[in-house]
Amino acid sequence: MPTPSLPPIAGREAEILALVRQSGPVALPRTNLQLEAITSAFACALHMHQPTIPAGADGALISHLQYMLEHPGEGDNHNAEPFAHCYRRLAELIPQLIAEGANPRIMLDYSGNLLWGFQQMGRDDILEALRFLACDPAVVPHVEWLGTFWSHAVAPSTPIPDLKLQILAWQHHFAALFGAEALQRVKGFSPPEMHLPNHPDTLYAFVSALRDCGYRWLLVQEHSVENPDGSGLSREQTLVPNRLVARSSSGEEVSITALIKTQGSDTKLVGQMQPCYEALGLGRVPLGDTSVPALVAQIADGENGGVMMNEFPPAFLQAHRRLAAQDGGDAGTVAINGSEYLELLEAAGVGEAAFPVIQAVGQQRLWQRVGAAPTPQAVETAIAELAASDSSFSMAGASWTNDLSWVEGYANVLEPMNQLSARFHQVFDPLVAEDPAVTRSAPYQEALLHLLLLETSCFRYWGQGTWTDYAREIHRRGDAAIARGASALVSVG
Repeated sequence: MPTPSLPPIAGREAEILALVRQSGPVALPRTNLQLEAITSAFACALHMHQPTIPAGADGALISHLQYMLEHPGEGDNHNAEPFAHCYRRLAELIPQLIAEGANPRIMLDYSGNLLWGFQQMGRDDILEALRFLACDPAVVPHVEWLGTFWSHAVAPSTPIPDLKLQILAWQHHFAALFGAEALQRVKGFSPPEMHLPNHPDTLYAFVSALRDCGYRWLLVQEHSVENPDGSGLSREQTLVPNRLVARSSSGEEVSITALIKTQGSDTKLVGQMQPCYEALGLGRVPLGDTSVPALVAQIADGENGGVMMNEFPPAFLQAHRRLAAQDGGDAGTVAINGSEYLELLEAAGVGEAAFPVIQAVGQQRLWQRVGAAPTPQAVETAIAELAASDSSFSMAGASWTNDLSWVEGYANVLEPMNQLSARFHQVFDPLVAEDPAVTRSAPYQEALLHLLLLETSCFRYWGQGTWTDYAREIHRRGDAAIARGASALVSVG
């Protein structure tokens, strides 16, 4: 079949990395909040995603949103247009609240699949709304975009060499749609499914890739992390920034700031603006040798389910109007975004050194068994021994769907995924090392697209059947794309 039109996912690596690694505050120059006037705060994020599937005309790659629109009689596909409205409605709600004198905040996380789908469908109404939210000077102080993996991969079971490819692909795409300046402001990261690796080498590679790609913080699920002694986070600890330390099986360490998403029914909590009302009952909490405003952080799907489709807009308006009526909106509880909160703390002299140290859940047991001088072999031996002695011990990571495994029962997706990744890197890594311009070529980008797509979590989340068949077809096309790419690029070389 003909090569599909390719999304902007590669080709500007050096330029993108130079851009995102520039230091300096991104929210502080624009904020109208004063830290000393705040007693508590809440930060809400909306996660938006639709997978890419080979289900268009003649098997073309299309957005699942397009499939829903074209097959309204299947399942809940009649919600396709309400979903489309959810993707653009913050461009209506935020200016409305600003015009009323409120001071709204929202964080947005859109997968690359979804952004590409809007382009494929010609949904300029949605793209223009998102461009307004990403670029308009009047709304930029109120809206923070979060980075994510391009195709909604879950980090613990994504091949380690592909973690950075997923991150960079999203950065390429966001910059292509909304510009370099908008990308420079993206400093927080939202892992798909809130899935945090706890295998030492995967977590180390993940955090290293985030830091290398300019990210300063990430959102993590409360029960996916622990204190160094293995205990869970205290209530007060979930209300302040923490420092997530990743230690590899060779003993190398890297860290990144983590904001804690508390447990609970995500959609209901955000849909009814529970974080706002929880924050209203909180005050300042101790951090280091000072106190800071308590922060309630939460994320939910922005379109999925009746609560988000129907209850969120009026609840969002009501919550911000209530805050605006409180002391003129200048004191007490405020809506805030992640980078804004962290930069206000830093400007007040409260930086990463004051944040409690945390690690991925389950690692205390591992490090206790390995000892002070870890080696890859010692770590793997310890993991095997712990798993053999305790069926609840796992190095498969933790997410907001811990009742569902992303690994067990999915060998028919994971094995091809790992094979495709290995083949991709075997063919293209030497070529890119010799000539970085290879990433600008269509053969490279077509192969990369299929690799990224095969790692989409939906091909496992929805169980065996149609979705694993989609994965099988993407794997087949990816294999063919790598073979064509190898032939074309080697012959040119």
